Amino acid sequence: MNVKQAKEYIKNAVKLYLKKDEFGEYRVPVVRQRPIFLLGAPGIGKTAIMEQIAQEMGIALVSYSMTHHTRQSALGLPFITQKEYGGAAYSVSEYTMSEIIASIYETMEESGWKEGILFLDEINCVSETLAPAMLQFLQYKVFGRHRVPEGWIIVTAGNPPEYNKSVREFDVVTLDRLKVLEVEPDYQVWKEYAAKKRIHKAILSYLELKKEHFYSMEMAAKGRSYVTARGWEDLSEILQLYEEEELPVDETLVGQYLRSERIVKEFTAYYDLYQKYKRDYQIGDILAGMPSQRAVERAKKAAFDERLSLLGMLLDRVMADMKQIMEKSAYLSDLRQLLKGVGKAASGDNGQAVAAQMEKYAEGRRTVLEKQQMANALSDGDRKKHRQVIGFLEEGRRELSSAGEMQGEAAYGLVKEKYNQEVAQMKQDTGRVQAELHSLFVFAEKAFGEGNEMLVLVTELTVDSEGAQFIAAFGSEDYNRHSGELMLSERRDNIQEQIAALNL
Repeated sequence: MNVKQAKEYIKNAVKLYLKKDEFGEYRVPVVRQRPIFLLGAPGIGKTAIMEQIAQEMGIALVSYSMTHHTRQSALGLPFITQKEYGGAAYSVSEYTMSEIIASIYETMEESGWKEGILFLDEINCVSETLAPAMLQFLQYKVFGRHRVPEGWIIVTAGNPPEYNKSVREFDVVTLDRLKVLEVEPDYQVWKEYAAKKRIHKAILSYLELKKEHFYSMEMAAKGRSYVTARGWEDLSEILQLYEEEELPVDETLVGQYLRSERIVKEFTAYYDLYQKYKRDYQIGDILAGMPSQRAVERAKKAAFDERLSLLGMLLDRVMADMKQIMEKSAYLSDLRQLLKGVGKAASGDNGQAVAAQMEKYAEGRRTVLEKQQMANALSDGDRKKHRQVIGFLEEGRRELSSAGEMQGEAAYGLVKEKYNQEVAQMKQDTGRVQAELHSLFVFAEKAFGEGNEMLVLVTELTVDSEGAQFIAAFGSEDYNRHSGELMLSERRDNIQEQIAALNL
């Protein structure tokens, strides 16, 4: 199965394991809660889906790599204690709490979240001294003498032996206590994830042309040659930073993330060409509605891979702007609810009561942010939204504090005006992005007509979460018209295929 299927399977298993009866007891007893074992090649996103599951289900996540653990750190250190049996005293060996178990309790204490996932990576690479204890742990959720708290589900992961010399293959007794999910690389699934993570468009455009380069493991003269999904994602982040600083990108840089000489050479050459297209076509002019006639004519005559690259550049800019609008909209909507409470404090002569209420809300939001961070269940989007809300409340409080004495309504009026200015700015930005989207469609019509490029354009806007949300919220006549036309064309083609199949 691919990582998307594995993610849904794990979510369903966690949901069922956390299901309780009318007495508040877990329906599936601990001894029957088989840990899940994700078995797959390195770098395909096993760890990433665990973070997504925790965020989407609103539960905590504690992660450990078992390769870092010895018997002592996993089971706890032995110590001697005195106990009395039948009136006689005896020295008895006990164990301190496992570092892993202790970290779960710390997460529960600091976040307040009582249910979660314990994710143990590289589970099949444990040391020889620790291996016997793993069978007991996988069946009974016990390390040493300390049990994993109720409400915590165990998910493990590991690589097949062909990828890692340290792998110890599990015996039948161990495997019979696990739910084994074998995960394979899948570019189409990763592409959905990549769109949400804003992976560099040069990478996505390249992989559309070279899908076989998405994941590669092979032996070369100099040793193992490999390219992984993790490598592409890390490369994307460094490319964006290099472009911000206007630093040159070469094979040495790319080779630090993609460990295949052939793919490094091909991608670096493509990236250079991609950057050349960006300069030649003047992307900013196209989205400003002022494409040069030379750019239109060149796009008409260009090969499909050049057209695809050009479309990727244009979409990258527009979708990034759409994402900013949707993030700003979510932040302002969240903030608006808090300001209603601030407004209730705006009565009488005490304008500082408004500032005090804003500080109270800011402190509350900081607590929420810290607890979610401690639980490792905070998405990048939510983290940014919380920080924006806190920033607005703190800045507003400081402005009110420095403004001196004033009526409560006047103080709230200043806060409301500050909020309205941000709303007005968002409306202005939204209009600009709508104009960019219109200019993109106009250029595509002139350069590509109703060819495959238009289908790619409409499809990308449909499957991109922020793009779809933006169009649903603010509309796009161009998108609606072309998506309707493409659907009619698709239905017509299907009918023609069915008629042809009848041999009439």
